[in-house]
Amino acid sequence: MRTDIFARLDREPEPPKIEVPGMTRTRLALFGGTLAFYLAIVVAVLLSTWLVTLDWKIMLFRPYQQWPEIHGFLDYYVVLGQRGPTAVMVAAWLGWRSWRQHTLRPLLSLGAALLLLNVTVGAVKLGLGRLGPHYATQVGSAELFAGGDIFPSGHTANAVVTWGILAYLATTPRARRYLSALSAVVALGVGLTTVYIGTHWLSDVLLGWAAGLLILLALPWCEAPIARAETMILSLRDRLREQLRARRRLVPSLPVATGGPRPAVHQQRPTGAEEPVREIIGVRSGRSAAGHGEGRLASPLTTPRAHSAHATHSTHSAHAVRSERTPVTPTGSRRPPHSRPVTGG
Repeated sequence: MRTDIFARLDREPEPPKIEVPGMTRTRLALFGGTLAFYLAIVVAVLLSTWLVTLDWKIMLFRPYQQWPEIHGFLDYYVVLGQRGPTAVMVAAWLGWRSWRQHTLRPLLSLGAALLLLNVTVGAVKLGLGRLGPHYATQVGSAELFAGGDIFPSGHTANAVVTWGILAYLATTPRARRYLSALSAVVALGVGLTTVYIGTHWLSDVLLGWAAGLLILLALPWCEAPIARAETMILSLRDRLREQLRARRRLVPSLPVATGGPRPAVHQQRPTGAEEPVREIIGVRSGRSAAGHGEGRLASPLTTPRAHSAHATHSTHSAHAVRSERTPVTPTGSRRPPHSRPVTGG
């Protein structure tokens, strides 16, 4: 007997009512303040102010030499900011959410956030061209426009966006608070880890935090394009389904006939070594029928060639004795083909 739990699992879950965040005044104020902080960091680095001096002091302090015992753990922890692994993990979770909620919004929101991240952060990286601490050439310099690509920190911005999208897509206020705190701790840890390892300046990490937060705060402006994209994808899916159903209706199923006439089986003509054997059977069966006066009925296995050979043989040697004839075998006559006559003397 099935329990009520399994009966509920068989039923298709009802999609929950999803509240789409809007651009409220609070969010708009946070966006403005974060943008001002972002621009202040860029200007401070461009002018080589106290922030650049702090970058050099931390770099020369070499934290990875001061606390080497945590280096192994932080080498693995920094993977939480790499774009490839984090995108795969979060996309798998949001894909399950999309299936449960019967909507493509979680996956499309992640795609829009990653697209904004790559465009904005990538453009600033290539435009400013700052070198990292390991490649610095002049002490006290901002190392800008030197062909680098580490300002802002991509690891830090990616950690903010990838883990923060989970809090943005939360369906309850409680889940949103917990996920916001968790994503903030992960992004903070990833940024400080890059400073500890020595791959980024402190100002890179500050600008990465601001860049990721700007993308999360700007996502409500992307909700309308996301909804249009979802409608277009779902309509395309329904259209493809209708086309497949129409093709299945046009192709009729072929019924299997029962009790009807069986198809004729054509006997294959013997070839090779089988043909002489069947000729011998035909010759012997024809001679036996002629001896008993039952008519010249050939064997069913007799071929036309064997029947003509039998008629010729019967015409020329009708009273031949068995011992005077050359035995016929499937491999031909036993006499040598060019035997010399035996002469006396």
